[in-house]
Amino acid sequence: MQSYDLIVVGGGILGTFNAYHALQKGLKVLLIEKDSKPAGSTVQNFGQVVPSGLSGKWFEYGLESLKIYADLQSKFDLTVRKNGSVYIASSDEELNVISELSSIYNEKKYENTMFSAKGTLSKFPFLNPDYAKGCIFFPQELSVEPEKMIHFLQTYMVKTMKLAYLPNTTVIACEENTDKVTVITSDKKKIETKKTIICCGYEAGILFPEIIKNSGLIVSKLQMLKTVPLIDHKLVGNILTGLTIHRYEAFEQCPSFKNLQKTQEIKQLEKWGIHILLKQGLDGSIIIGDSHEYAPIEQSTDLGLADKTAINTLILNAAEQIVRFTLKDKIAQTWSGKYSQHPNEILLEDVSQNIKIVTGIGGKGMTSSAGFTKAIINQIFE
Repeated sequence: MQSYDLIVVGGGILGTFNAYHALQKGLKVLLIEKDSKPAGSTVQNFGQVVPSGLSGKWFEYGLESLKIYADLQSKFDLTVRKNGSVYIASSDEELNVISELSSIYNEKKYENTMFSAKGTLSKFPFLNPDYAKGCIFFPQELSVEPEKMIHFLQTYMVKTMKLAYLPNTTVIACEENTDKVTVITSDKKKIETKKTIICCGYEAGILFPEIIKNSGLIVSKLQMLKTVPLIDHKLVGNILTGLTIHRYEAFEQCPSFKNLQKTQEIKQLEKWGIHILLKQGLDGSIIIGDSHEYAPIEQSTDLGLADKTAINTLILNAAEQIVRFTLKDKIAQTWSGKYSQHPNEILLEDVSQNIKIVTGIGGKGMTSSAGFTKAIINQIFE
């Protein structure tokens, strides 16, 4: 029987970075993925690494993630680009909030720059001057190509770090026997390990279904759109907007946050969890989104698979108020993705002494997973 120090079940960003940090410790690691390659929320997102939008420990994990991504990129091409993040204020109230956030981050020595309306349009000329009242820019933040990054990272880990990787494999049971865990796959293979970490995303029906279904996990469905390559327009960095200022937790610590006005348009967009993000890929295409619909994990099928046309229309109408150029006739692709999240920010469940469930990181995954999983592996393998 094959034997490992750690088996990680689930090849998304949480599972992959857990495996990465274990390998960094010199451990023998097997990563198991039920699909031919990760296809969930890890690749169905904007690819924005933005600690500026987080607070508390998640901000700190985000800072650690920036260092990890930069180190990895120095060794091989992970598609990481250090081109910053900008939050565009569309009202005087939003401008007050980002000014206060700038002061907070100055105290933390987290580099940022405030720009006036004129400075914003000079630095980001693609913005609509009627929209942009000013902005805050974080130059050290990162972008990746989400549909490529995780696959490149896994390839590097297999070739360079001796990761054992088993795709197209469903784990149907984990059985603890004294100081060992036996992992059983759907083809009846048994693999022995000292520790097991289960990063199951929003999959609730295979491993420990009662724990997952009773955990409080919520599934969020997001809708996103992508344009054809727009080579005549250059959007630099992660573009976050006034609606994001209303939504992201980092801004809630600002004294003026409570004074933000909710217009009828904002209320309609927030009904569907819409805030506008834009990011241009290496091929010139622009990802636009996104929306959020929620359901308890045991009712996640109620969210459906199809996009809602009305939500895409709301997203596009809002986005076209922000940029100078039209988007509606440039859309090449629309899709919906899902991720799990937890009321306590993440689900950490010790099934037994050597089996741990780690899932439900929600929208923080791309930003915080690399740093967060380092802490998890350090805790498990003290």
